Amino acid sequence: MKLASYAARDETSRGRHYPEPAPAYRSQYQRDRDRIIHCAAFRRLEYKTQVFVNHEGDLFRTRLTHSIEVAQIGRSIARAMGLNEDLVEAIALAHDLGHTPFGHAGQDALNACMKAFGGFEHNLQSLRVVELLEERYADFPGLNLSYETREGILKHCSRKHAQALGELGRRFLEQKQPSLEAQLANLADEIAYNNHDVDDGLRYGLIAVDQLNDIALFATQYKEVTRLYPELPPRRQIHEIIRRMINFMVVDLIENSAASIKRAAVETIEDVRNAGGPLIAYSDSLREMTLALKRFLRQRLYTHYRVRRMSQKSAKIISDLFLAFMEDQYLLPPQYQEKLRLCAESEPPDCRARIVADYIAGMTDRYAIREHERLFNPSALT
Repeated sequence: MKLASYAARDETSRGRHYPEPAPAYRSQYQRDRDRIIHCAAFRRLEYKTQVFVNHEGDLFRTRLTHSIEVAQIGRSIARAMGLNEDLVEAIALAHDLGHTPFGHAGQDALNACMKAFGGFEHNLQSLRVVELLEERYADFPGLNLSYETREGILKHCSRKHAQALGELGRRFLEQKQPSLEAQLANLADEIAYNNHDVDDGLRYGLIAVDQLNDIALFATQYKEVTRLYPELPPRRQIHEIIRRMINFMVVDLIENSAASIKRAAVETIEDVRNAGGPLIAYSDSLREMTLALKRFLRQRLYTHYRVRRMSQKSAKIISDLFLAFMEDQYLLPPQYQEKLRLCAESEPPDCRARIVADYIAGMTDRYAIREHERLFNPSALT
């Protein structure tokens, strides 16, 4: 496929932290994607929750299935717009590598634990995973991904953190834009989780079709589906509505973004970075509909009492583990004890908390539950 002049490509890449020979028979961004797929953090996404805790049902989204769905949506949009599909896919597959167990409840709990030590934010943790924590290669720590993939992983960043990130943080300080591929992956993520949270919420019985018919984005597609297929069984009806919602959002994003790019008269990726604002965006009308859907999900799904009960349990598991490991480092596995030993010799005091956070953030839902059981249940096997 012919790339647009402003798309990311190998010859305009800002390279890798550790220089490497060019890959044979694949592009730089294919290499990034392949390294992400083969890393341990990617495999663990299979057992990390999206909204519902992993053991509650086999059909709910996990971080892994969500990442694959983001990659599929992202590639479709990239192909239609002449952007680099491989870079979009790499960003999509890596964007949740730093997520804690138990979804946003887990992240909030770990952030609270880390408040005195610089906090915890999953985008920064995803970057830490690919730059440092993965230990697979002889010549460098992490995965040594290209600048453009790492840029896409870091969707947002405070000024304080940006100042510590060197070249990667400079765009936040200078108010520059990331590549169109990074902008696209960010919105593909939003399209995926909004629609699939609706699907999972309906499947689990936490929200109802009647409630969603007050939301324009859902109601428009519901009316069309029931008009065309009045006898369709409820489960197939929901699938058809969700499919059409995704398609509606994707088409709007492609057409509105193409118009924005044309108005901005960008010709190169550097023009994109200097554009003064994002060029990949919904139309104003879809943006309003999307905000209404987000408000609905926040009020009706994410704060539903059954979700909140599990969130409370999750937060307690995270905080109990953190306090236990901070009080007694010998409760940690040997490899983390060794990291703490090296940390004590050469790193600042906050290093210990960060290593404990690394261990907890890397856990799957079920591993965190078992680890809590092993530490706090006297009858549990060690």
